[in-house]
Amino acid sequence: MADIDDIIEGGLVFRSAPKGNGGQDGKVKTKAKKKKYITGAHGSGSARQKAKYREQRANRGKGRK
Repeated sequence: MADIDDIIEGGLVFRSAPKGNGGQDGKVKTKAKKKKYITGAHGSGSARQKAKYREQRANRGKGRK
């Protein structure tokens, strides 16, 4: 109960995250550019569907002259 009273009287102090990058170098890990994901080979239904749409978009205009 004393903790709650201290918080009410003094408030909470929110600190920022540590400055160290934690070994990540500021990069975002994503599967979106990996070959298996782009081709839909890893088995996910949504990945296969997206791969189909990518293929259709890539083939657009190839048959025209």
